[in-house]
Amino acid sequence: MQVLHVRISGRVQGVGFRWFVREEARRLGLSGWVTNLPSGDVEVAAGGQASSLERLRRALEVGPTGAGVTELSDIPGDNETPLPYPFTIHR
Repeated sequence: MQVLHVRISGRVQGVGFRWFVREEARRLGLSGWVTNLPSGDVEVAAGGQASSLERLRRALEVGPTGAGVTELSDIPGDNETPLPYPFTIHR
């Protein structure tokens, strides 16, 4: 299983971004989670097939209507931690 762990910056809170990510990830059959950060960014950890993760990454670069993504940054780290299935929103 491949893992995508990223931080999304810009206008990404208060625009349905977490819901958008959850629905897209579930549609792609991915495990993982999405959460808002105190900084105003959104963090996503997703696991699954490389092609599905690439499709999710492309969706994250755009976001839902009303969002304004300015940066998508990879977060290095532990890819061995199990990710929840189905994909969920952490509050």
